[in-house]
Amino acid sequence: MVGLFSYPKRRLKKLLRDGEYKEALEFGYSIEEKYSNDPDFFFIMGSIYYILDDAKNALYYFDKTLAIGEFDTEALLLKANVHLYLKEYKSVKECCNKILEVDPQNRNATEILDNLEQN
Repeated sequence: MVGLFSYPKRRLKKLLRDGEYKEALEFGYSIEEKYSNDPDFFFIMGSIYYILDDAKNALYYFDKTLAIGEFDTEALLLKANVHLYLKEYKSVKECCNKILEVDPQNRNATEILDNLEQN
């Protein structure tokens, strides 16, 4: 167990995988300063909030992820889904179009845009 604690992001991922969301958030807050420039950390935190349907905090962390890695397609996809949940369709399209700039074959982004056009 000692090895797990020497790798804080692994511990955070394990808590997330195990469904220990409250503990994951508490632990994440405790190490956030140390990982203030780590897009993986921000993505994990955003994912926890995404799972918990906390759109405001999910967007906050996905934006921090994207401030470091502008074309992180996974973060852009989750961010698009949060905007879709909030019915912010212009932002959904922006995220999906950015994904398609990097990965023109991305099925998820294409499906989201197709569904928006049909509705």
